[in-house]
Amino acid sequence: MNYNWNWNIFWETAPDGGGTYLDALVSGLLWTLATAGLAWIIALVLGAVIGTIRTAPNKWAARLANGYVELFRNIPLLVQMFLWYFVMPELVPESIGSWLKSMPNAPFITAVLSLGFFTSARVAVQVSAGINALPRGQKMAGTALGLTLPQTYRYVLLPMAFRIIIPALTNELAAIIKNSSVALTIGLMELTASARSMQEFSFQVFEAFTAATLIYLMVSVIAIVLSNVLEKKLTVPGFITSGSANAGGH
Repeated sequence: MNYNWNWNIFWETAPDGGGTYLDALVSGLLWTLATAGLAWIIALVLGAVIGTIRTAPNKWAARLANGYVELFRNIPLLVQMFLWYFVMPELVPESIGSWLKSMPNAPFITAVLSLGFFTSARVAVQVSAGINALPRGQKMAGTALGLTLPQTYRYVLLPMAFRIIIPALTNELAAIIKNSSVALTIGLMELTASARSMQEFSFQVFEAFTAATLIYLMVSVIAIVLSNVLEKKLTVPGFITSGSANAGGH
């Protein structure tokens, strides 16, 4: 293999004048973390709401929630991102569409929304599986205490359900970090896009993508370790295994 290895490339100045290639990778990492972090907040909030509605006694509300899950879970993320970025501005009124197209941070906002809605459907499945994995006596106990149905979900069911689906949510958190790389297709200079830019300017393809791989691995390991610590702190001894929620989500 006739390849000119150059691991010092990271300290060389990038042609765009923004610093070294290492600086570009760090900048890409920050965009990746910002995109994944904000999208994760959207996914958790929407996923908790939709997942709860899926287990509600109102059949029509449950059907709408199931439709939401099937819609966002079964359309590929790349297609959804293109729809948000290219199609959505054409569907809204012209003035709003023009404003959306002219926003300097449109790729970032689009990536956050697309990732958030896509992952929320997956989180909703885990939340509903966690609620369904709880003994029926949990809901009955809430009713016996005089709690309304929303209060029973808020104070009894959801706190317990979230405790047992932490491993599943850890997987989704790691996935949303990796899925943020799809945002390069709409122009967001996240980590993968920064590595690709480095490769195109320097022709050091192995160095660029080796660095990106190691950074993704490091971030994912940190997220998993923190989630494992959180799981140990919140586990209810002898109550239910975390695998039950995962089994219900597939």
